[in-house]
Amino acid sequence: MTATFLGTGTSQGVPVVACDCDVCRSDDPRDKRLRSSLLLNINGQNLVIDAGPDFRQQMLREKVATLRAILLTHEHVDHIFGLDDIRSYNWIQRHPMEIYAEERVQEAIRRIFSYVFAEFKYPGIPKMHLKDVNGFPFVIDDVEIIPIRCFHHQLPVYGYRIGDLTYITDTNSIPEEEMTKIKGTKVLIINTLRKEKHISHFNLEEALTVIEKVQPEKAYLTHISHGLGKYREIEKELPGNVFLAYDGLKLEL
Repeated sequence: MTATFLGTGTSQGVPVVACDCDVCRSDDPRDKRLRSSLLLNINGQNLVIDAGPDFRQQMLREKVATLRAILLTHEHVDHIFGLDDIRSYNWIQRHPMEIYAEERVQEAIRRIFSYVFAEFKYPGIPKMHLKDVNGFPFVIDDVEIIPIRCFHHQLPVYGYRIGDLTYITDTNSIPEEEMTKIKGTKVLIINTLRKEKHISHFNLEEALTVIEKVQPEKAYLTHISHGLGKYREIEKELPGNVFLAYDGLKLEL
């Protein structure tokens, strides 16, 4: 399995529009962050976790010619607003895109992309096949995917474990019973918004606490805002098995 960080930024990305801070003015390419998303290549099939507003740019950058399915963590704009750009895959693959999400997220998709589900379907619109995520493990082409219930303040969201990799974003709370699903993970990817405490995201201290509890071989921090700091500076502060992710970083498992 190869995991590629399509984006590692928070909802505004980095640089932030109209911001003149040191991070947003950084000339280090690792400080340029599109909205968070992960590409998984497993046995030649591509899966994507979340499809935000930068989805088109990310697919072009990584030259993703085929896409088997999209897994959604939740319905916020920075995680679903790229779904219209599945149209090319519909055309090339000749079938609707399978999109895995819980019922509440599916309702949001039906509302936001109402033209996709209208009785009269305008030519060229995206074709989506919404599939349920209900907390139980499910399988895509012999690949088992384990949903992990987390909380984004009061909003329930899903993280996902695929084999030895666990991906958790937009979270500031993981119930104890869900932590058992993460045990044994070799690679943990977890959201780390900034150093200061936040109402709905792990800050750096909280993310490191979760990592210490899980004890993965390696952990990567993602969903990073300009408030965390520059890559070169923060990387020096991290434990030896913890790394700042950056756009385009590839992991081989």
